[in-house]
Amino acid sequence: MQQQRPEGEVILMNKPLQWTSFQVVKKTKWVTKAKRVGHAGTLDPLATGLLVICTEKKTKTINEIQSAEKEYTGTFYIGATTPSFDLETERDQEFDISHITEEKVSAVFQAHIGEIMQVPPMHSAVKLNGQRAYQIARRGETAELRAKPLVIREFEITRYALPEVDFRVVCSKGTYIRALARDIGEALGAGAHLIALCRTRIGNYLLENALTIAQLEEKYGKPGINTIQQSDNQ
Repeated sequence: MQQQRPEGEVILMNKPLQWTSFQVVKKTKWVTKAKRVGHAGTLDPLATGLLVICTEKKTKTINEIQSAEKEYTGTFYIGATTPSFDLETERDQEFDISHITEEKVSAVFQAHIGEIMQVPPMHSAVKLNGQRAYQIARRGETAELRAKPLVIREFEITRYALPEVDFRVVCSKGTYIRALARDIGEALGAGAHLIALCRTRIGNYLLENALTIAQLEEKYGKPGINTIQQSDNQ
């Protein structure tokens, strides 16, 4: 069995669909036997892709890694909205998309490149008077969230097949891709929500170098234990 080094490691994980970031951290801690484990940037349960895990003394680098530029790929659904701006909640409105063209979508994407102001989703971990915004939203209540400045460096269509539009985006720390879906839908006058998301890069760390849960277990000599009960959810 590979022994955990006391100075710690940076472990790149490919987060599975439906797992929380906390579950991946818990799994990594159990498999590696590290005393301190943390992650550099949360992924929603419905997102997949790169989750950077830091152990032991490497946890001191978490803030630096979190501040790095991110890259995502995913799919927007044009013509319908959900309260959470993704598939966590059911559709609440549908819109006519007969006026939508690839040229219009591309133009809206281009208009969002550069420094933008973005209002975080209510279904997020943003704190309001000591409460998480998602806690307020799940009670059926609303609150006003402040817009914050972000930078979108690259934003492109990779597949156009209405009502679905695949995209690739390179953005700064703190960008909510779900909120970007909301803003794109509003700009198109048709509504939109996120139906798939994968983080492919954080700074110089790449998804292609990340471990699956099975590979993590194999590396650290813990085969055959590849699930965590949903009761461990956040």
